[in-house]
Amino acid sequence: MRSFAGTVAKRLGVIVAVALLGWLFAHSVSLGDLVHSRGYLYVATTLLAIGLYSSTYGIDRDEIKADARTVLLAVTFGVLVKATLIAVVMYAVFRRPEYLVLGVAVAQIDPLSVAAMQKRSRMSPRAKAVLLAWASFDDPVTMLLTIYISAFTLSILGAHGRSGPIADGTLSAFVTDLAANLLFAGVASVIWWLAGRWMNGRVKQGVQMAVLLMLAAFAVWQFLMLGLAIVGLFFRPRMGRHLGIVTQAAFVCAVFALGMLLPGIDIVPGLVLAAGAFGAQALVALLLARRHTANDRGYLAFGQQNGITAIILALLLQPAFPRTIGIVAPAIILVNMLHIACNAYWDARVTAASHRETESADRLSTPSRKTQASPS
Repeated sequence: MRSFAGTVAKRLGVIVAVALLGWLFAHSVSLGDLVHSRGYLYVATTLLAIGLYSSTYGIDRDEIKADARTVLLAVTFGVLVKATLIAVVMYAVFRRPEYLVLGVAVAQIDPLSVAAMQKRSRMSPRAKAVLLAWASFDDPVTMLLTIYISAFTLSILGAHGRSGPIADGTLSAFVTDLAANLLFAGVASVIWWLAGRWMNGRVKQGVQMAVLLMLAAFAVWQFLMLGLAIVGLFFRPRMGRHLGIVTQAAFVCAVFALGMLLPGIDIVPGLVLAAGAFGAQALVALLLARRHTANDRGYLAFGQQNGITAIILALLLQPAFPRTIGIVAPAIILVNMLHIACNAYWDARVTAASHRETESADRLSTPSRKTQASPS
């Protein structure tokens, strides 16, 4: 239990420390109108691309076959329900249309955090695979919802035009963007097949890496994030630990930027947002994990963690919704604190139940004194 809580608490401490460094840096230099610059958009999108590709690259496709239905429901129906519940709570409490988009920005589960705690969790291997796949797949779905709900919210507020990656929120725009992402992934699959068929050895590896970098650059340029996430499912050159190092570097950069752009902390909206996100995860997990054991259902219900994707989505939303970072930043901290506390409590329950079962089994298997006594 302590090792699990310590792992998550250590990650939370890193987030706070790096964000503080970013805040101190911002107050020592003049940043100007950074969030509305083209360079800011491309840097934020690049960080998002790294996180999305890394999340799907790490999925073990064989492990999730048994629970493919649960994962599919979680990343479609589950993400939509979670985002809706959080948005309804935020609007009911504050009556501000711009708060609708915040529910989508924190509806996903951070795959890096889930991967970091996997070895120390008492979940079954099946539940671990489901949660990791859920955390990996819900990022691109949440990203798409964020873009189009942002456009819808801006239309309510009377804002027009684009702001960063926020697109025209019409059905035709959605269909067009979805087709472009699928086409991008289809082209990448053909290249992967051709490289595997006609090349081998170091040449094959070098070509795959070069093509991957070009695909990533094109995806960032055209904001084809869903397509890049799909590419991570099959376009997998051997990278050893390099992808993990790049992803962790992107995480640190995103947290630093979050602190650098933090205008102030809106603690009450952040608290409500965190409670809504954690509660929505618990409700959706209990609905979708009915075939799992009671222990696993508890871990899945307390599985909400926010990290790199929520941070980067906050960075992307900041130009259009200036209060986003000030609300999302404390919400991320509070969600992860709830995650630590609830999982530590559930870990203690599972451990105590396991000890009781062991003691009961030992009593049943130990012969009584009368049985052990030999007849005189």
